[in-house]
Amino acid sequence: MRPEWYSRWCDLRMSWYQALGIRADHLRLREHGQDELSHYSSATSDVEYLFPMGWSELEGIANRGDFDLTQHTKYSGEKLEYVDSATGDRYVPYVIEPSAGADRGTLAFMVDAYDEEEVEGRERVVLRLHPKLAPVKVAVLPLVNKDGQPEVARKIYEDLRKRMWAEFDTGGSIGKRYRRQDEIGTPWGVTVDHQTMDDQTVTLRDRDSLTQDRIAIDALAEELERRLAADWMSPKLSG
Repeated sequence: MRPEWYSRWCDLRMSWYQALGIRADHLRLREHGQDELSHYSSATSDVEYLFPMGWSELEGIANRGDFDLTQHTKYSGEKLEYVDSATGDRYVPYVIEPSAGADRGTLAFMVDAYDEEEVEGRERVVLRLHPKLAPVKVAVLPLVNKDGQPEVARKIYEDLRKRMWAEFDTGGSIGKRYRRQDEIGTPWGVTVDHQTMDDQTVTLRDRDSLTQDRIAIDALAEELERRLAADWMSPKLSG
């Protein structure tokens, strides 16, 4: 196998973690020494993440050559060759095996996203997950549990949950609910308040920047989908 295919897979796997928010300076690609290689591998590298306890493997990428199919042919008696219909050339396909652990990857994303900061004199714990990884994309929150606000908020929630993972939360003060959503990594919060009842607009709060925009209910779903599809970078990189 030409070595550029193995290198391409190493680059793709490193890029995948970075595209989903992990900081590049907390990732490294460690190539195995000759004494570490499996008998079937001509090259293997580990993607490693810098956890608080030190560097640890997230996945391995092995160049297995033609070992898998030649072994199958050896014991089954069946040829597993690829034949180029244009040239008649025959060869046994080679295999590159990226092998990632879901548990380790999840832990790395959570560790990298965890942050603490002071906002208005109070500590805020926030999970700065890439919006595509956040288990809840948006929380809908009535400012108060009266004056028709919960009913309007419930309707917005029911509409949004058809298009993305959403949560409806009425428990406690609005500040506590914001903090609760920050801690689980919800990128956006929608608040229904007194103005909503007058002009059918809501407040759209961003988890990372804490900016709040006024937006019409009818335009809310499209705006959230636009933000979800947009490029995103961890605030830790720009801070």
